[in-house]
Amino acid sequence: MDLTRNSGDSLDVPRGLADEGKLYRRCDPEALTFETTADLEGSVAFAGQDRAAEAVRFGIGMRGSGFNIFALGPDDTDKREIVRHFLEERAGEEPVPEDLCYLNNFQDASRPKAVCLPPGTGRKLLGMMDRFLEELAPALTTVFESEEYQSRIQAETEQTTQEEQEAMEALQQETQEKNLALLRTPGGFVFAPTKDGEPIPPDALAQLSEKDRKKVEADIEAMQEKLKTIFLRLPKAKRELRERIRFLDRDMARTLVKDLLEEVRDAFGDNKDIQEHLDSIEEDVADNLEILKDVGRTGKGQEGEGAPLAGVPVGLGRATGGEAHWPVASEHPILRRYRVNVAVDHGESEHAPVVYLDHPTYQNLAGSVEYQPLQGALVTDFNLIRPGALHRANGGYLLLDAERVLLQPFSWEGLKRALQSRELRIESPGQMMGLMSTVTLEPAPVALDIKLVLLGSRRLFYLLAGLEPDFPELFKVEADFDDRMERTRETEELFAGLIAGAVNREELAPFRKEAVAKVIERSARMAGDSEKLSVRTRSILDLLRESAHWAEQAGADTVGPEHVQEAIDHSIYRAGRLRDRIQEEIERNTIFIDTEGARVGQVNGLSVLQLGNFAFGHPTRITARVRPGRGEVVDIEREVELSGPIHSKGVLILAGFLGGRYARERPLSLSASLVFEQSYSGVEGDSASSAELYALLSALSEIPLKQSIAVTGSVNQHGQIQPVGGINEKVEGFFDVCDRRGPSGEQGVMIPAANVKNLMLRDDVVRSILDGRFHLWPVETVDQGMEILTGRTMGAQEDGGFPEDTVNAAVESRLLALAETMRRFGNGSQETQPHA
Repeated sequence: MDLTRNSGDSLDVPRGLADEGKLYRRCDPEALTFETTADLEGSVAFAGQDRAAEAVRFGIGMRGSGFNIFALGPDDTDKREIVRHFLEERAGEEPVPEDLCYLNNFQDASRPKAVCLPPGTGRKLLGMMDRFLEELAPALTTVFESEEYQSRIQAETEQTTQEEQEAMEALQQETQEKNLALLRTPGGFVFAPTKDGEPIPPDALAQLSEKDRKKVEADIEAMQEKLKTIFLRLPKAKRELRERIRFLDRDMARTLVKDLLEEVRDAFGDNKDIQEHLDSIEEDVADNLEILKDVGRTGKGQEGEGAPLAGVPVGLGRATGGEAHWPVASEHPILRRYRVNVAVDHGESEHAPVVYLDHPTYQNLAGSVEYQPLQGALVTDFNLIRPGALHRANGGYLLLDAERVLLQPFSWEGLKRALQSRELRIESPGQMMGLMSTVTLEPAPVALDIKLVLLGSRRLFYLLAGLEPDFPELFKVEADFDDRMERTRETEELFAGLIAGAVNREELAPFRKEAVAKVIERSARMAGDSEKLSVRTRSILDLLRESAHWAEQAGADTVGPEHVQEAIDHSIYRAGRLRDRIQEEIERNTIFIDTEGARVGQVNGLSVLQLGNFAFGHPTRITARVRPGRGEVVDIEREVELSGPIHSKGVLILAGFLGGRYARERPLSLSASLVFEQSYSGVEGDSASSAELYALLSALSEIPLKQSIAVTGSVNQHGQIQPVGGINEKVEGFFDVCDRRGPSGEQGVMIPAANVKNLMLRDDVVRSILDGRFHLWPVETVDQGMEILTGRTMGAQEDGGFPEDTVNAAVESRLLALAETMRRFGNGSQETQPHA
């Protein structure tokens, strides 16, 4: 910077930066090729994300293992909607995946079968099986109460009865031929000898000869053996009758079920799994016929003998609720086992699925098995299997918020396991971790074919990449979303299309091109750079909505620049309570800030406070004191643990600068202390390091610094002023203090020259600078800054020294005096030296 000498060792302070184009880069509305956003029918959905868009396209196209996508970047770049746009675009070209159904496993009810069917046929199978269930019990009742069935049962029964009668009649005939009679007594059947058809009394029997008695006894014994044979054959005959009836029942049941299931068999004739399942149903109906007949008669059924329901409902613990009731027969457990659980139905889908899960609990992600109370216990079956997002997105794409997944217990481990095994298993967390031994359902696994996209911050991505061993193998594609884009004529036009797209989607009033230009300028301010545009689309969208609101309040049909400005002003006002309070306390001299005069070892630094989405700057008094010492620059903020590491680093750099300029051939013999006055919270960042150096040089040289000038910028060991953040907020913060007190025409802010490109100042600040009531001085070195603050020449080093009556000479002289003091007091053993 060129500085004009006034006289001798004093300098005139230059006016500073006065180029309006550098203070605020405007967007020329006339350069925009439309009148209102209604003219931009081909508006774009996003802009400035070419790198991320290319990565997403690549990740979607790669079908190899592990080429899942992690979309990283700020949340308000709307990366979820951008990624979803690409996924839906690609999904529209891909086929609809198969339906997923769960069926009862009749061999082991705790391990339900999983069957995949062509899209839309799952509900078809469900409908057919529901009709089958509605017809089954009534049809069984009808069949087994029919005259045909009763006639066949009667015929079988009569046949057995006739055989019994014929055997007894033959026995009776033989008995008569042997002059015996078959008598029924309370103790059972007995044989008695007869004569002329009448039983012989016992006394007459005793009068028979020995030979005749023995013949009678032999005949009676022979007939008893034959009677015993007949009686032993009767239970067998009844068993055979029951077996014939059971065989008849099973045969008729199979015939009936085969007839009822004929439509299902024909519809799914090429599906082996369904055919085998229908065969199992036929056998199971025959096995549980008595229960089914009872269900058909009463609608309830009895779970007793002959009801092999064990394994259908799987119990877990005790229920605290009421009992389960079966309002319709098809809900009875014996019939529920024949139903179809359509877990995933793609009947209405037109392309591959794109699923976003906003609450990724383990159950919502991987699926679950539900339970219901029955007779005091919790029971379940395959009908209570519930799919997760992985099931619904299988064959397509799934979007998840990475942080939400990590916050949910077991979700991350479950997700990794599914991706690594390429299988979907529905397990409880206890099962997955091997912590649960209670019997429950274990549905058959399903093959997983999915493209997963995780959304998260950059910090989270780098933490996972560094600390999670499996992460690099599972997420090989990173889509890095930027928060800003280059600002050129072409990108301004593209950004206008982005604005038009948002206006159309939100159905807002059209924005005139002057309003669009104002939004573009605000976007540059959000980016903190006049050469960039912010693509934090959520913030831009909020601005559009609020602008349209104020236009509506004013009764305007279109949104103009005044409405955009009104939205900006109201937004700042709503969030600016603390900013106004600090300004008020400065004006009331509760917070000490000088804006006139000059002070030794004191300077106005500038800080930025970020409160939510609102940031503002304010001045802070920084002071320095020096005394003899051993070359230490003490940061009081660090000593009391109120400073962060970056701020502490900036302070330590000051000692490097002092040593490099003033102590190349001798040690520094000072002890300096620096402090942010009236600072009661943490201080972080190095943007005040140049201000601290100015205060320190002032304290050493005893040359006062102008309090009408505030300072920001970091410094390196070579005295170069480095750029900092929040430059607009800092300038405006000091301007507001001076404006409230009344501008003197000498006030202003020194900023790093490298920060000029970041300037997008408020209109009132720009007007004050252009009118000469406020100033902005870009500086590149500490020397330039000190000359502006002191009005004196710094002085270049010549022949090992500095010219007299310069700031550097005054500093060097003071350091020599401090060194002499240290020498006289024995290398600094005395710590009672006066402060400067």
